[in-house]
Amino acid sequence: MSKKKRASAAGPKSAQKKAAELREAAGAKHVAAETSRFLRGKKIDPRRIDGSESVVELIDGTFQAYNSGRLREACQLYSEKMLEKDVTVGLTLTGALTPAGLGMSCLIPLIEAGFVDWIISTGANLYHDAHFGLGLSMHRGNATESDVLLREEGVVRIYDVFFDYDVLLSTDAFFRQIMRAPEFQRAMSSAEFHWLCGKYVAEREKVLGLKSKSLLSAAYACGVPVYTSSPGDSSIGMNIAALALEGYKCVIDPNADVNETAALVLGAKRDGGKSALVIMGGGSPKNFALQTEPQIQEVLGIDEKGHDFFLQVTDARPDTGGLSGATPAEAVSWGKIDPDRLPDAVVCYLDSTIALPLMTNYALARRKKRKLRRLYDQRGALMKRLKSEFEKTL
Repeated sequence: MSKKKRASAAGPKSAQKKAAELREAAGAKHVAAETSRFLRGKKIDPRRIDGSESVVELIDGTFQAYNSGRLREACQLYSEKMLEKDVTVGLTLTGALTPAGLGMSCLIPLIEAGFVDWIISTGANLYHDAHFGLGLSMHRGNATESDVLLREEGVVRIYDVFFDYDVLLSTDAFFRQIMRAPEFQRAMSSAEFHWLCGKYVAEREKVLGLKSKSLLSAAYACGVPVYTSSPGDSSIGMNIAALALEGYKCVIDPNADVNETAALVLGAKRDGGKSALVIMGGGSPKNFALQTEPQIQEVLGIDEKGHDFFLQVTDARPDTGGLSGATPAEAVSWGKIDPDRLPDAVVCYLDSTIALPLMTNYALARRKKRKLRRLYDQRGALMKRLKSEFEKTL
C-alpha cells in the first residue's frame, strides 16, 4: 500500500477515535452536570393546553419561566406559606384597582376568606371603592377617546374606565354628610376613620339591596383594619379638609397610624407567629407597610428581625432608585425583611390587574377559609404590648 493510501486509511480511523474520545468526555461532563445543584429545578415539560385546565392547573403546569414563573412562585408562596394559621397577612394597594372592579372580584373574597388581615391603601382606591357601595356605576370605555369631548359631556376617565362626573359629586356629598356626625369629631387613626366609613357604606348597601360591593364595608364586617399612608392625597382627604373650614374636628392622626401598624406586626411576631406582606404595586403604601420593622427596631429599640414573607407585584424597575422598584434584598439592609427568609420573597413584574385575579382564584382553590383575626378589635391590646416593650428600652 502506498504512503498516500496508508495516510488516507489512518485519517478516518484517527477521526473516529477522536470523536469517540469527545463523546466520552461529553458524557462525563453530562453526568457531572446532572449532579449540579443548579439543575435540581423541575424539568420544563409542560402539559399541552386543551381548554379543560383550571386556573391552578394552568399556573402550576404551564407558567414555567420569566414573569409567568414568578407569578407561579407568587401564587404558591401566598397559598402554601403565607396562609398558614400562624401568619398575619398585610396587603398594600396602589394604582386604580377598585375602579376596575378588583375590590368586588378579588379583595372582598380574600377578606371574607380570612386571607387578608390588615390593609394599607391609597386613599383614591378607598374613595373609588365607595362608588360601588353607594350604587353608583363605572363603565368600560375606550382609552383613545377625546378627553376634551369627554369633559364636555361630563364623563371622567381613568384610562379605560369611564364614569359620570356626578359620581364624584355624589360620593363627595356622602362622605361630607357622614363626617359631620358626632362620632367623627375627633382625632383618630385612619383605621378608625375607615371603620366608621365602612359602617355607613354597609348601611347604604343594605338600604339599596346590594350584596357586599364595597371593600370598606367588607373590612368593617370582618374587623380588618384599613389604613392609608397619605390621608390628604385623595378626595376623601380633600373633603375632610373642606369640613375643617366649616369648623368640624375630624382629623386623621398619622402618629396613631405609624404606631398601630407597628403594633400589628409586633403582635404577629411575639406569639410565635410570622408576618407576611402582599404588595400590589408599590408607592407610599409599600413603604408604610415595610417601615413597621424599622419603627420597631431602629426607632423604638425593640429586638426584632423583619417581616418573614414578601410578595410584590410591580411594574417598577429597581435601578431607578425608587421605593416601588426596591427589591426585598435591599429591604434587608434596612431591617425591613428578615435576611434568613429571603428565599420566601418573590417579586413579579406584572400588571396587578392581571396578577391579582389569578392569585385570588389560586388561593381560594387551594386553601380553606381561615378564621378571621379581627385585628381591628385587637388594636388596643396590641398597642399596649408595643408600649410596654418600648418602655423597657428606655
